[in-house]
Amino acid sequence: MPATIRLQRRGKKGRPFYHIVIADGRAPRDGRFIERIGIYNAITEPAEIIIDFDRALDWLRKGARPTETVRSILSFKGVLYKNHLLKGVQKGAFTEEQAEAKFQAWLQEKEEKIQTKRKESEEKSRDSRKKQLEAEKKINEERAAEIAKIRAKQVEEQVKAAQEAEGAKEEEKAEAPAEEAKEEPKAEVKAEDKKKEPEAEVKEEGEKEEPKAEAKEAEKKEEPEARAKEEKKEEVKEEKKEEPKAEAKEEKKEEKAEEKKEEPKAEAKEEKKEEPKAEEKKEEPKAEEKKEEKKEEPKEEEKKDDKKAE
Repeated sequence: MPATIRLQRRGKKGRPFYHIVIADGRAPRDGRFIERIGIYNAITEPAEIIIDFDRALDWLRKGARPTETVRSILSFKGVLYKNHLLKGVQKGAFTEEQAEAKFQAWLQEKEEKIQTKRKESEEKSRDSRKKQLEAEKKINEERAAEIAKIRAKQVEEQVKAAQEAEGAKEEEKAEAPAEEAKEEPKAEVKAEDKKKEPEAEVKEEGEKEEPKAEAKEAEKKEEPEARAKEEKKEEVKEEKKEEPKAEAKEEKKEEKAEEKKEEPKAEAKEEKKEEPKAEEKKEEPKAEEKKEEKKEEPKEEEKKDDKKAE
């Protein structure tokens, strides 16, 4: 099977580009190839085509068959036209010089067409850009006009509000003197009422003070009686307090007398039983006598206090 000139896909997903290769017709699309003679990138505007003219022409003369896409690429670059002229030279239709002149004229025309197309595409892009800018300007002008209308309405409303406020103030100023004129007779009436009120109050106070004076006199009369009653109550309380004290004092006196009677008996018994300890016993009654003297001293003081209280 003869060799074919075809495209081999490269690049990433969504952004492909292609290699122009010479491969066996039985090989897969992205498989083994014999020779790479160019690159084709259809994403750019205009499309990018890089090709080895002489190697492509040589493979065509050898009998390689291009695919439809590669045929259009080779036609665009003039490889097919040059191959056609060389076949005419082989048949003797014209010389090689004439074939080269025809090919150069074709190239000039082709470049002129390409340039005109590029200019037209650039002009179209410029026109589309201008139209977009004009449309944006119109939209902006419409928005500005709407904003101006809204602001004008707001200013008118503010002016109306200010005018209404001024009118209300003027009306209040005009109504103020009329109200003052109405209030003057009311103020005079109030002044007369106020004058009458203190007189009535004085009378009421005089009437109230009379029973108060009587109540004070009654209180003054009752005070000495209440004091006398309180003094009697205090005397009764003091007598009640003094009675248990006198009873306690009598009981203490009786106890002391009994103690004094028992002491000489105890001393006589101790002398008979413990003659050698006489010296010690003599000292003990002395200490006891001192204690009794000390006890008797506060008792005498208590008696004096009781006499004073009586």
